[in-house]
Amino acid sequence: MENFFSPLKNAWKIPDLRKRILASFLLLLVYRVGVYIPVPGLRDEVLRDMARGQGGLFGFMNIIGGGAFENASIFALSISPYITASIIIQLLTIAIPALERLQKEGEEGRKKLAQWMRYGTIILGFLQATFTYIGFRNAIERPSVLSFLTITFALTAGTAFIMWLGEQINEYGIGNGISLIIFVNIISRGPDGASALYGIAKAYALDGRPAIGILVVAAIILAFVAVIMFVIWVTQAERRIPVQYAKRVVGRKLYGGQSTHIPVKVNVAGVIPIIFAMSILAFFPTIIGLVAPNTTSKFLLALIEFNRSPVYMLVYGLLILFFTFFYTIMVFNPVELANNIRKNGGFIPGIRPGKPTSDYITKVLNRITWFGAFFLALIAILPIALGFITNIHNMWFGGTSVLIMVGVALETMKQIESQLIMRHYKGFLD
Repeated sequence: MENFFSPLKNAWKIPDLRKRILASFLLLLVYRVGVYIPVPGLRDEVLRDMARGQGGLFGFMNIIGGGAFENASIFALSISPYITASIIIQLLTIAIPALERLQKEGEEGRKKLAQWMRYGTIILGFLQATFTYIGFRNAIERPSVLSFLTITFALTAGTAFIMWLGEQINEYGIGNGISLIIFVNIISRGPDGASALYGIAKAYALDGRPAIGILVVAAIILAFVAVIMFVIWVTQAERRIPVQYAKRVVGRKLYGGQSTHIPVKVNVAGVIPIIFAMSILAFFPTIIGLVAPNTTSKFLLALIEFNRSPVYMLVYGLLILFFTFFYTIMVFNPVELANNIRKNGGFIPGIRPGKPTSDYITKVLNRITWFGAFFLALIAILPIALGFITNIHNMWFGGTSVLIMVGVALETMKQIESQLIMRHYKGFLD
């Protein structure tokens, strides 16, 4: 037990790291306080019904916002506008050569892209706040021009403040500001998950079957632990492509000759394919819920209840497979990687430089992408399947939540590990 806590003690002994940990904690505490600050003129019970009743996009917003959506808080939009803006900028950087050159210019280029991302977050935040005001007309206490300006500006300002908090954590804290905010928000929903499990056990007990209730709760907890272990294993997994660099003489010195490898993560796309697939599947139910919440059309009602049908899981999984390959192709360029290896005098053993190298990297990438795609689909569909079996929907430990929690936790551990290694302390990962 002492060996387990010794890395924490070593980290706490470093003054700079201790200050950064405390700064991160205080900034995250500021966010958690803001979750309970309501927007004037907005009824929280309507948003609570949307988050807990329909689930889908609103339920996801409520989870990553730590309950801010159902509280009708100034942080109700959470950081979703920032995530959308960052994905758009990233895709545009790949699609537009001018932006790609700007990204490669170094620190100045990245600063310009970050500034555009801030502007995009504000614009998308205001648009989302406007749609929220229009769509949730029954949540507005006194609709008027003044209430429109108050609610939309409050929600937009809340999004901007969250973005600012994330940047402050990056500068004065331990880094990963936005990710840490989402991580803390997801963790904060844990008591709701525990309460739901208690409700299941209590319902079986009242029905005269307490033993079955305990078994169901135990099975859900075991499934949760198994999902976390599986996600950690795949998140850490990588395919290492060996690379050999030829020896060369420069002056009187001999360079090169060493062997290294190119690590290719099994889950290159991360959680983005799930977010894309979820957004598409939630589009029609969301629009119908906003525009025609009291519809009696059987077709529209079928679309609204689509997320509770077995066909939904099939379509959801296929969309995740598609977006995993799409995003991987967008962010990983085998031709550019092969050219960089050749320019640096390297080669893959047994593979000729140039096109054969890029073809080999493409083949390896396709194989591991298939595994990563099925992994994402399984993680995303598993909570839905458990919902059909146990009749418990909108589970707290959904695939997206677990992926975010594990990814942020591992990345934060690595950052603290690097700080400890710089000061010759044994780290978390040893």
